[in-house]
Amino acid sequence: MAALLSRRTLLRGAAGAAVLGLAAPSVLRAQEARDLRLGIITPPGHPWNLAAERVGERLKAETNGRLSLTVFPSGQLGKESDMLQQMQSGALDLGWIMTAELGSRIPSIAAINAPWIVDSTAKVARLVREPLALSLLDVLPKDTGTVGLGYGITTMRVVFSARPIEGLADLDGMKLRINTTPAYRDFYELLGATPTPIPTPAVFDAMSNGQVDGLEADLDFSWNQRFDKVSKTMLRMNAIFMPCVALASGCVWRTLDPADRELIDRLTKEALSAQIDATVANEPKLVEDFTAAGIPIKTVEVENAEDVIAKYDAIWQPKAPVLADLRKLGATL
Repeated sequence: MAALLSRRTLLRGAAGAAVLGLAAPSVLRAQEARDLRLGIITPPGHPWNLAAERVGERLKAETNGRLSLTVFPSGQLGKESDMLQQMQSGALDLGWIMTAELGSRIPSIAAINAPWIVDSTAKVARLVREPLALSLLDVLPKDTGTVGLGYGITTMRVVFSARPIEGLADLDGMKLRINTTPAYRDFYELLGATPTPIPTPAVFDAMSNGQVDGLEADLDFSWNQRFDKVSKTMLRMNAIFMPCVALASGCVWRTLDPADRELIDRLTKEALSAQIDATVANEPKLVEDFTAAGIPIKTVEVENAEDVIAKYDAIWQPKAPVLADLRKLGATL
């Protein structure tokens, strides 16, 4: 049965066993029924959620109902840090976790969140399929007790401002709702913004009442939440993006029949690949939607940001030497 596995899946499975220091548990027989649980922080309708649901549909179909997958959206199982702990203990089977959260623990993974590695969503799609980007996941079994199955992407992230702005200089002094993990916090602090943590469900009201001056997010999420209704400007910096990583609990992974591991790995990669392509294809439509909604859209050219890049790299290059290689790769895409 193990001959059916790819070499990468074998290595990840072995690493997952080694990191926990436990004897390999009994592998479930292929015919045993099982409902797998997948936690994700994004809300229903987000492209990542749709991709996860697609994995479940195909898993059920290809096993004639023997294996199924229940997706828990919107952080129903807790914050991403909580879901990571659950996967480490084996209490949660699968989780699609953003690189920002993983990067707060593993600087080499945070390197992919550095500003202006690439400057378009189409280039993001190429970057996350490159061997260098995929190799960042190889440390996950040892460092987190999870197995990385692949990346999902969003559009390049934008800033929605509650007041009219023109460019990067206008972010100076703004109270900005961002993902406050180190890679993002350092970037926005270099721009002079004050990172302000606000729970996602409260962001709309926080912008309405002046609690924050703006937020940064991807286009899909922002249109889903209709942040244009409380914004005067959308600033497209084409600077940073927020991938997620589809993770499997190392504890759980080892209990699955090898053929089932291969199946889950394949279906996840296929669903993520389709999600990546769909995100690139759908971006122009989202921009049209925001334009039609009447929100002014300003674009920042990378030439305006060389000083920020240099200061950011001075902070992160010592912690994540792979950042230099990612920048070289990004320049070729």
